[in-house]
This record gives sequence, structure tokens and C-alpha cells, in this order.
Amino acid sequence: MTDLIPTPNDCPLPRRRADFATFNEAIHYAAESQKGMNFHDMRGTLTRVYPYSEMRDDAVQMARRLIASGVAKGDRVALIAETGPDFAALFCGTVFAGAWPVPLPLPTTFGGKENYIEQLAVQLQSCDPKILLYPAEISEMAGAAAQRQGCEAADWESFAGREAPEMELPEAEPDDICYLQYSSGSTRFPTGVAVTHRALLHNLYGHATSMNIGMNDRVASWLPWYHDMGLVGCFLSLIANQVSVDYLRTEHFARRPLAWLDLISRNKGTTLSYSPTFGYDICARRISSQSNVAERFDLSRWRLAGNGADMIRPDVMQNFVNAFAPAGFQANAFTPSYGLAEATLAVTVMPPGEGIRVELVEEERLSGSRRDLSRPARYRAIVNCGKPLPDMDVEIRGENGKTRKDHQIGKVWCRGPSVMHSYFRNPEATQECLVDGWLDTGDMGYMADGYLFIVGRAKDMIIINGKNHWPQDIEWAVEQLPGFNHGDIAAFSVEMENGEEAPAVLVHCRVSDPDERVKLRDTIRDKVRSITGMHCVVELVPPRSLPRTSSGKLSRAKAKKLYLSGEIEPLKLAA
Repeated sequence: MTDLIPTPNDCPLPRRRADFATFNEAIHYAAESQKGMNFHDMRGTLTRVYPYSEMRDDAVQMARRLIASGVAKGDRVALIAETGPDFAALFCGTVFAGAWPVPLPLPTTFGGKENYIEQLAVQLQSCDPKILLYPAEISEMAGAAAQRQGCEAADWESFAGREAPEMELPEAEPDDICYLQYSSGSTRFPTGVAVTHRALLHNLYGHATSMNIGMNDRVASWLPWYHDMGLVGCFLSLIANQVSVDYLRTEHFARRPLAWLDLISRNKGTTLSYSPTFGYDICARRISSQSNVAERFDLSRWRLAGNGADMIRPDVMQNFVNAFAPAGFQANAFTPSYGLAEATLAVTVMPPGEGIRVELVEEERLSGSRRDLSRPARYRAIVNCGKPLPDMDVEIRGENGKTRKDHQIGKVWCRGPSVMHSYFRNPEATQECLVDGWLDTGDMGYMADGYLFIVGRAKDMIIINGKNHWPQDIEWAVEQLPGFNHGDIAAFSVEMENGEEAPAVLVHCRVSDPDERVKLRDTIRDKVRSITGMHCVVELVPPRSLPRTSSGKLSRAKAKKLYLSGEIEPLKLAA
């Protein structure tokens, strides 16, 4: 047992919803409250209480150390984003120093040491930091990446031992860059999103207003701080809106997913928590064999179960409701949203209490093709992702750039004060997606009565013989076969020897018998043919070999690249 007392949900300080000129002001105001961060171990035991007042004081010291180490206003400071007090103080300290914090990912269990060093080195080359700061346990890998880039590197503990001389810290302006964020898909050619103080605070205000964050709300989170939902939604937002929070590390959630729900249950005041679809999916699967749901969990106070960062699966959400309704979870707590790092975080949010609402859309309308009248119509359930944030404009545009009407599918564009400043040192990429203040999100969707519906990523579309196919439709069809989990399948197009394009499907295989593998491949092939009407390439690959982005989403583009280069090697089948 622990004698630590977590930070409170309520305090006398009046709530301010991110209505500050700079994030510096937000930090100082939060420090006047008794609220703060609470860090838990893998079993959910509280190990560190970190009030915002203590974080602010530590951040001031870190800012002085950074300046004394030669960091100037506008310099980048690369930070390995491990969930804990060190990163929190360093991030805020970098902001106080007038430099730009750049959160970068931790190593994962996939990919290996050399791949991580390569990814880190590429991102360091992109952001060109003055210094890289990291937890001591990854010193070897972080040091190797920093050496390739030629920047200074230090572990957190040794950096904290440096002198922090008394000095005046620089003043921040609303249009100064606050931080640099790498979008989750940024690996080989990373693009750092430059976000100003004004853009950040406007998005945090809009998010808090749309979700009606109140005085006594409390958050629980396992999301990584190098991804926009974790960094902005579950770290920066809670400072700017003075909300106490309980954290699990992402790797602890990966090992014990139900510790997340234990944490929500144990801290009776927890009312908000976010996850991509796969987080809800894995919890529903883990609990399916247990019968003590009502005794173990109490999810009755969870009023906003945020859902975003990947395509929202209504079937997965229903499975979660079925599994956890006995523990008091209410389906209308689900709060779908849509956003991207280029818009700071949120673009649309479902109004609280409306839950998940879907529309059944004919697949031919989704792909823009005519239906073969000899085949029955197929439909996909498209999830309503909510209404635009205050001052955020959303338009659906066709290929000619003209705005489309309700229920007409096209490219999603948005405009508002929280749209990014630019891609760092990449004017070509900036000009490509920012046009007259409007951001081309790269996503496809449609509007209906003021709500946004997302149907997929434009760049993921599989186009064969002039007909469009969404990879999600193929992947979801295969997932309906027995023995597959969400994320086990990646669909994309490949060029055949005759020069024609064909759909290809990589599938995690847990079958060891070669003859059974042949049967499985043929079953998958038949299933995909029933969806697309075409023959396809089916490759069975080892479990956990399909690549994911830093936020846990399947990376189809990287899967295709690794498959074509031979780095993903298919399993052998019977002759």
C-alpha cells in the first residue's frame, strides 16, 4: 500500500478554460492550484504525486539549465517522451526558455535496436536540435542517434545536476512557436508540425468547451506523450484547463490493458479517458473470459470515453459496451472525435452524451464507382465524428476544389486559429497542404447536418481498373473470419509481373501446420474476392510483424514497403 495522497479533483482556484495568451501563463496559473499529475506503476499503485506547482518550479530550474547550456530562443530541444515527471518538467522548462520542445518516441518492443536508432537519427536530423535529453536506460541508443546527427546528448539525471544560475527568463509571445510535433506516420521522411502558443491554446479551449470540462473532472491516461492525442489531449490540455490526472505508462498498458480500467475504477472521481479503437478492443477481448466484471470494475462515473486517432469501429465499441455494461459503463459515454497534429489536435468532437452514431453507406458510394446490379448492395457503417470546434471551419471538396453538399464524399479541409503554422523547414510540404489558410487533411469524408463523417485516408485508397477500394473494407472482411484480431491484416495494391495492379493482403498467421496454412490462405482469398470481385495476393506473415505508427495505428504504407523489400518475409506453406 502507498501513503501518497493524490492531487485533488477540486480546489478553490476558479476554472479557466485555456483562455491564456501563452502556454507559459497557463503553467503559472495551474501552479496556483493543488491539482496535478499522479504517476502509477504497472499494477496501478501510486508511485509519484506531482502537483502543477512543483512541476512549474522544476520547469523554471530546467529552463535556467538549458539557457546556461547554450540553448537560445528558437532552438530545438529533443526530448524522449517517457511518461513521468522528468519529461513534464523538461517540456515546460524548454517552453520557459523560449526554445521548442520536440517530443520523440521511446523504443518499442518491435523493430529492434538498430531500427530505433535509425528512426531517432532521422527525426533528429529533421528537427536539428541543440541537445537531446533522454532517460538513462536508453543511453546507448540515444547516444548513438545523437552522434549520427552530431548534436549534444545527456540523460535526464546528469542534466538535472547541471548549474541553474538565477536569471530572467525570456517573455513568450502568442505567435511564437511553442513546440514541434511529429505526426504519427513520420518515420522515413518526417515532417515536424510547428505549433504556436496561440494555436495550442485555442485548440485546448475549443476541446475543453466542446467536451464541457467542469470543475471536478479528472482524467486517466495511458497514451504516449510523443503522439498528439497523448501530448496535447492528455498532458498540455490538463495543465491549461487545471485538471488532475492519473497516468499509466504506455508500455504498462500494453502488458496489462485492464490496469487502465482498474485505475478508472479505483480513482472514484475519474470522469474522462481517451483511447484509440484498439485500446477498447484489447480490453474487451481480455475480459471476455472473466465473469467478475461487476465486482472488479466501477465505470459508472466515466462520462467521456474519448475515441479517436484511427478509424472508429462500431462493432468494437459495441463489444466494449457488452463487456463492461455490468460495471456501469454507459454507451453514451463514447465521444468520437476527429483531428490531426496539423490542426494541433481536435477538429471535430461529438457533443457529450450523444454517443456513437453511425450511418450505413453503400460501398459503391464510398468508392465513387457504379454498383454491379447483379450483386447485392454492400454497406459500411460510418461513424459520426462530431461537430467542428468553436471557430473551426470544415469543408468537403471534390477533385476540382469545389465545396460538396451534405452526404457527398470528398477531401476534408479545415480552417481555424489552431491550424499549424508550418512544417518545420519544409516550405514545399507546407504549401502543398496549406492553401489560403485552409488545411488539406488528406482524409476523405462527408458532412451531414453539421456533423463530420470520416471514411478513410485518400492516400490509402486502392485503385484497380479504375475502381476504388478502401483497404479498411478488405481488412474488416478478413477480420470476420475466426481467429483474427483488429490490426492483424494490412491491405494495399501491388504491381504484378504483367504490369497490372492487384490487391494484396498481409495477414498475421498463428497456424503452424503447412497444410492448414494453405486452407487459411484460400479462405482469405475467397473472402477478399467476395468483397472486391478480384483475385488477390494473400501472404501469411508471422504475428506482430505488421508495422505500426508511433500512436499504434497500422501503417499500410510501411507494410507495403517492407513487404516489397523483403523485410517482411511470408511464412512457408505446404508444397
